[in-house]
Amino acid sequence: MTLQLKVPNMACSACGDTITKAIKTIDPAATVQTDSKTKLVEVDTQASEAEISQAITESGYTVA
Repeated sequence: MTLQLKVPNMACSACGDTITKAIKTIDPAATVQTDSKTKLVEVDTQASEAEISQAITESGYTVA
């Protein structure tokens, strides 16, 4: 399942790395693409949207 989430406070590629690591702890097989310009995180995962959103939130970011 592919999710597209808006993360308004993702400012740079380091933020994207932090978000990617957080998602990979939930689903190591997930494919994660982050774009700090558009503030979008695209995740191809078997985990639920709630689990992914929670992982992002727990890493210090907001999911809009």
